Amino acid sequence: MRQYLSLLLALLCLPVGAAQLTLDLGDGSRQWQSAELLAHPQAQDIQIDNDVSYKKTMHYRAVPLAALLPGVKADDHLQAIALDGFAAEMPAAPLLKDGPARAWLAIEDPARPWPPLAKGKPGAGPFYLVWTHPQAGRISPEQWPFQVASIRRLAAVAERFPAMRPAPGLAANDPVNQGFAVFQKNCLACHRLNGAGDAQFGPDLNLPHNPTEYFQADFLRRYIRDPQSLRQWPQAKMPGFAESVISDSELDALLAYLRHMATRKS
Repeated sequence: MRQYLSLLLALLCLPVGAAQLTLDLGDGSRQWQSAELLAHPQAQDIQIDNDVSYKKTMHYRAVPLAALLPGVKADDHLQAIALDGFAAEMPAAPLLKDGPARAWLAIEDPARPWPPLAKGKPGAGPFYLVWTHPQAGRISPEQWPFQVASIRRLAAVAERFPAMRPAPGLAANDPVNQGFAVFQKNCLACHRLNGAGDAQFGPDLNLPHNPTEYFQADFLRRYIRDPQSLRQWPQAKMPGFAESVISDSELDALLAYLRHMATRKS
């Protein structure tokens, strides 16, 4: 929690209208001011169709994210931390590609602030990771972090958080291991498991109880696909995961992982 408070305090200390992005890629930290990024030589105006957060077509001034990641390799692992504690875990490979699905860092211009995400809520700024042609890379909504404060290079999730690992000895293609991969991509940005993880956003998915212990299987599937179909309240934040994001076979694997981890509480 201390790291998120430090990031928030750093932003509050900036001049009015300014924002700062911290990149920690393993060779020291680099801070980028919003004005620097807006004037970056590779910055350009882009159009995002069906923006995941705004649910409509949006236009941004943005820099290809790869241009801000010198020295990062395809087999590295990155984490984007947002001001609200959302911590997106992202393999570097998709972020470094120049297409067809391409990652961009959108920069909010203080002179032209972005609209609020909903009534009574802030906008997606000051920095927002967006994608052009995301369907070509099967990019998950969790790979669109907004209000980004920092991006850092870290060890892989299984190495950093052994409490999340399935039992040793399972084959690489075992549904439980496949489900662990689905969990990392789609769930870990908001949730911890067995107390492990960096997210400060949603509840732990194994402690004190795993959702497979109190949801009937069909209702848990329905909840993951469309949370509001089971529980409706204005402050709900969990998105639904359509089949285009998590296929039926991937959902089977995710549930297999959760059921497995219900027997491995720590």
